[in-house]
Amino acid sequence: MTAARKFIQAEGIAPPALLLVKRNEHTTDRYFWAEKGLFGAQYVEENHFLFPSLRFSEDDVEEMTVALNR
Repeated sequence: MTAARKFIQAEGIAPPALLLVKRNEHTTDRYFWAEKGLFGAQYVEENHFLFPSLRFSEDDVEEMTVALNR
């Protein structure tokens, strides 16, 4: 989560955003950057009613692939 927070700050990413952080070739962590902060994507999926910013159209979605080195 720390790498995702640093990347968000460095790139000035505005919420809402879905971040995929590749830890190694087998593991990718998913995070949701919301107005309320950074959350694990699984938590957001299970509690989607708590996140009104999830209501957007596909035209509003921009995809960016990022490789983070640890």
